[in-house]
Amino acid sequence: MTNPSPPSSSGPASVRRPTRDGVRRASAKIADILPQTPLLPLDVNGVTIWCKVESLQPVGAFKIRGAWHRMSDLTPEERTRGVVAVSSGNHAQGVAWAARRLGVAATIVMPSDAPGVKLEATRALGAQIVLYERMRESRDAIAADLCAKTGAVLVHAYGDPWVIEGQGSAGIELAAQMEAWAGGAPTRIVCPCGGGGLTAGLALACPDAEIVPVEPEGWDDVTRSLAAGHILPLDANPPPTACDALQTPVTFPVNFEVMTARGLKGVTVSEAEVRAAQRLAFAKLRLVIEPGGAAALAAVLADKVPADGRTAVLLSGGNVDPASFLQVIASSG
Repeated sequence: MTNPSPPSSSGPASVRRPTRDGVRRASAKIADILPQTPLLPLDVNGVTIWCKVESLQPVGAFKIRGAWHRMSDLTPEERTRGVVAVSSGNHAQGVAWAARRLGVAATIVMPSDAPGVKLEATRALGAQIVLYERMRESRDAIAADLCAKTGAVLVHAYGDPWVIEGQGSAGIELAAQMEAWAGGAPTRIVCPCGGGGLTAGLALACPDAEIVPVEPEGWDDVTRSLAAGHILPLDANPPPTACDALQTPVTFPVNFEVMTARGLKGVTVSEAEVRAAQRLAFAKLRLVIEPGGAAALAAVLADKVPADGRTAVLLSGGNVDPASFLQVIASSG
């Protein structure tokens, strides 16, 4: 079957809004280049939940979906100008992977405190890295300046309609897998949340499921924004967190509009709860999950989100420093 033609990608991404049809088109594009990620059952207090293992993507995270959908829709002229992205590491690798496959130059603005494993993997994929200080500089301002100077196209980590649609393709896969193995489509999908790209994409992909975004304590700008009904930035001086993938300062209107249209409510998890989820995923599923990637599972394990036989959890990434992961696995708290 022929896929519908892509919308124009010229001009700022904000000129259009993500749609469910766009999610379906992204899903078809991604199915042409990548196999589906596994959906694994996990018993939690006598109830089966279903874990979508996005940590097994080629770049170790779901971010490859949005990056591919966005960049494969660039015009030939846009590809010659290259792309700029902002990321703590997972989106960086998704953009770098897509750029290498498409023959596009990529520059990634990354925090200086990003995990070494993510910095090294991004460089290995051929991207140029520009470092910034997370708490003192604006990555978006740096990226905008680079785009203005070079003419490159911005591929934002979450504030982009193509990226949102691409992330939502995980929900299309998930729904079909659960129809086959869980007796029906998901009633609830619990997902880690940074800027809200994955959350918004899943809300579009699965309109009949409750979508629950999960953030680390103190990095809960999306949770607070949803409760307030308007976008709120991160509070000043947030606490340290191991969930580097979820350290975003503020969501974007393009994400927030989708989330509020569905009436979503978020929850937060502690560092200890995240570590417990990492340990359980390793012990029961034999999976290496990074802290941010384990946040959704942490919320279910801590009874902050109810579970039934058709609750799904996104294990969103597995790019964790081996030494740090070993410490988590060896600890008990």
